[in-house]
Amino acid sequence: MFTGILSFILLLNPVFAQVDEPVKWSFSTEQLDNDHVNLIIKAQIEDHWHLYGQYFGFGGPMPLYFDFNLDQNYEIIDSVIESPVPITEFDDVFEVEVNFFEHEATFTQKVKILSDKGFNITGIIDGQACFDDGACVPLSSDVIFQINGGAAIDNNQTSEMDAQTPVIVTDNKFENKNTNNNSLLSFFLISFLFGIIGILTPCVFPMIPMTVSFFMQKNEKRSKNIIKALIFGISITLLYALVGLIVSITSAGADFTTVLSSHWLPNAIFFVLFLVFAASLFGLFEFVLPTSLANKADKQVDKGGLIAAFFMALTTVIVSFSCTGPIIGALLVKAASGNVLEPLIGMLGFGLGFSLPFTLLALAPGMMKKLPKSGGWLNAVKVVMGFVILAFSLKYFSNIDQNYHLGILSRDLYIGIWITIFIMMGIYLLGKIKFSHDSDVQHVGFFRLILAMVSFVFAIYLFPGLFGANLSGIAGLLPPKSSQQFDLTRTDARTGENSLCEAPKYSETMQMAYNVNGYFDVMQGIECAKSQDKPVLLYFTGHTCSNCKKMQASIWSDPTINKYFNNKVVMTALYTDEKSVIVDEENWFKSSNDGKIKKTLGDVNLDIQVVNFKTKSQPFYVLMSPDGVVLNTPMEYNSDTDKFLEFLKEGIENYETIGAEE
Repeated sequence: MFTGILSFILLLNPVFAQVDEPVKWSFSTEQLDNDHVNLIIKAQIEDHWHLYGQYFGFGGPMPLYFDFNLDQNYEIIDSVIESPVPITEFDDVFEVEVNFFEHEATFTQKVKILSDKGFNITGIIDGQACFDDGACVPLSSDVIFQINGGAAIDNNQTSEMDAQTPVIVTDNKFENKNTNNNSLLSFFLISFLFGIIGILTPCVFPMIPMTVSFFMQKNEKRSKNIIKALIFGISITLLYALVGLIVSITSAGADFTTVLSSHWLPNAIFFVLFLVFAASLFGLFEFVLPTSLANKADKQVDKGGLIAAFFMALTTVIVSFSCTGPIIGALLVKAASGNVLEPLIGMLGFGLGFSLPFTLLALAPGMMKKLPKSGGWLNAVKVVMGFVILAFSLKYFSNIDQNYHLGILSRDLYIGIWITIFIMMGIYLLGKIKFSHDSDVQHVGFFRLILAMVSFVFAIYLFPGLFGANLSGIAGLLPPKSSQQFDLTRTDARTGENSLCEAPKYSETMQMAYNVNGYFDVMQGIECAKSQDKPVLLYFTGHTCSNCKKMQASIWSDPTINKYFNNKVVMTALYTDEKSVIVDEENWFKSSNDGKIKKTLGDVNLDIQVVNFKTKSQPFYVLMSPDGVVLNTPMEYNSDTDKFLEFLKEGIENYETIGAEE
């Protein structure tokens, strides 16, 4: 199962060189009687491609999914019917039985019409198509069916829609130059640390003496052994970096990382993967690569020579996989839904951290005498990693909860689960909980005691978060403050000068955090700013944006900045991953960036950001006059309160200067 799911992550490769659109959709309706209509969706599939169907077991590729936007004008009857009967085969890559279509397929959804007036039935198709060579692409398409003479919009010829991306900026003299190098550096260092931790596991640490002895052969010159040791270390690093490079390349498709971070299916898969990784580290089962791979690599080692150092590295990587697999998988899952370079940077850091101890010991074998002996502490490292990965699994469930407004996992419930996990980890480190592969803890050593104390202290640090404390240091890992159910810090900020012009649109599904008042619709924010003669602060963000939540915790909570937000500017939060379909079809538009019709609030906001500000990064703050003049250099992620306050003051002063000149 693990191999199949990992293959799914590695093989989602946008094969743009082969075909731009492997599946073309067409839509029509069939009147059954006065009250019933069939919605007919036809898929034309390119040669050598296949489209996966709706129904097959978990662990395979992304199934086809139809999501119709329900309203009072109609109701869905039964499920979508597939025609012809899909081909069923066991897929060697995903290691599950899958259903798929070739050449063409028809999907029919029966609906009951409840209104005599003209209206449109809208929806979204999500799925996946794969080429014969195994390379795959995610699919997404908007759907519109015209009922009773509803507004005519041609799904296949979007050029008939004249409206283009709203141009809200009339004067932008400032360019964005922040490249988020700090984020990549942080991820590299974290991955490097995980690489070192990977050494301290039961399947790797005992290999050190055997591996290092390979570089201590007395019949060879010391210089040659040093060269072999360096080749060994570099080879391990490059092998892991190669895995990261593959994931980076396959994540480079248009909007692919956005889909991974915001769509429910990838997040559900990642959530389950983390649970599986945690179960493996707790000793429920082990991930094992085929032993034939290790045996073949080991035969090449026996031949000797410099090339043997490479195969020694390959053997080490393969044999250690049963312990390092969950760590690598967790890093790749996290990286695949972030910056497109993160998988490469992360695996480079992991490989370097993993190979460095081997290489140093090979260069200075005398240091081996100072290494601790193997023992039960090695399995304790695995179990501790299991607790950490179990805690991180909640982030992906939280992504689904926030993006689809399910209201299941509130911030305080999330924190409560974390507190439980880290208290249990502390109890485990004290020897009071024992897993299947653990040895008896006769006494608690110094380092084990320190780790237990750290775990308990972290649980105590989390405790005030149950009542609304900011927890700024880890805010990016938690649900947003606006999802807190029990918040002693919440007050009603809508008094006096900071009252909004009108009730914000979309406030039934989205809320501002930290007592900030504002809007979620760009035009509503601009109109209010115009009526109050204030600059508008456009805040491009996302439900799954970790840096956005970290910046809110450190910046928005500051009383001085909070007053600026509520009194000096009109805050407008624009969520680029919001799934809500804009009800008023007159506000849909064809993008001047990619030519696609934008119907969801998230697509509209992201397109506005890309077209007007030439960036997709979040958080992204723009201070602008109501008539579209950018007042100063936009700001990306920065947790320095003084710099952000300077950004606000500069923009407001420039706005006042413009007003005085007019």
